[in-house]
Amino acid sequence: MAAIVSVENLRKVYDSGFEALKGVDLAIEQGEILALLGPNGAGKTTLISTICGITRPTSGRVTVAGHDVVTDYRASRKLIGLVPQEITLEPFTKVAVTARFSRGLFGAPPDESYIERLLKQLSLWDKRDAMTKELSGGMKRRVLIAKALSHRPRVLFLDEPTAGVDVELRKSMWEVVAALRAEGVTIILTTHYIEEAEEIADRVAVINGGQILLVEEKDRLMQRMGRKELVIELQSPVEAVPEALAAFGLERGDDGRTLTYAYDRAAERTGIVSLLSALSEAGLVLRDLQTRQNSLEDIFVGLVKEEA
Repeated sequence: MAAIVSVENLRKVYDSGFEALKGVDLAIEQGEILALLGPNGAGKTTLISTICGITRPTSGRVTVAGHDVVTDYRASRKLIGLVPQEITLEPFTKVAVTARFSRGLFGAPPDESYIERLLKQLSLWDKRDAMTKELSGGMKRRVLIAKALSHRPRVLFLDEPTAGVDVELRKSMWEVVAALRAEGVTIILTTHYIEEAEEIADRVAVINGGQILLVEEKDRLMQRMGRKELVIELQSPVEAVPEALAAFGLERGDDGRTLTYAYDRAAERTGIVSLLSALSEAGLVLRDLQTRQNSLEDIFVGLVKEEA
């Protein structure tokens, strides 16, 4: 699939000398949902701001559908919708007027039917005549999304879109994202709720220290780097893992009542049968067994730690 956003050797150095982006290369495919993950200060917002034309790069090149974000700014910006972290709305403007005005800023002609459909999709239609200062934080964030979508962009950036949003609103917001993706909109998402990225993203990009550490399909990443664990609950606690079980690399729980065995779920032989036999021979009585698999959050934390 062709890339709609292309980032090549992108660097951003501020006047203070701080290098926020260090030669970033990234290709974002048409119609995908890309989760951009990284700790605070990793360079996520700087990267998004540069692609959107808000921050000027020190060097490197960024194009959106072939339009350079510096030399062909107007054409590239028309293709982009941005939902920022900060809620910045004119407090005394009505919801519908806010959406219409944002559409006009991009030179798009009036389209009341589209604005109505958009506000209904975001559960804002009943609030169309309310001033934004009267809305809750979650509803204000929906207005930001309406503004970003008012001109029908082909690329949508969501920078922490569910921060401060309750669970119900968060769920319906992801339904909107799924509908946009079905329409062919490319979505780049940053979030602290990594389970959301695990649920909805097609690919994951991890950034830290201004550098992209990894870009990979989510399912392939979890298959390649995720590990599965067998948690063994014992009838009686042990003070230490018996020497006879040392080869299995078991981790003892703090209370001595659990032993954890990590294995590759894709391997032909997991070693579980041998382990259970060895446990019996060591005189350990099992109370319960549970399996669990590493989440995307576990993988992300591990990657960041490796680079620290």
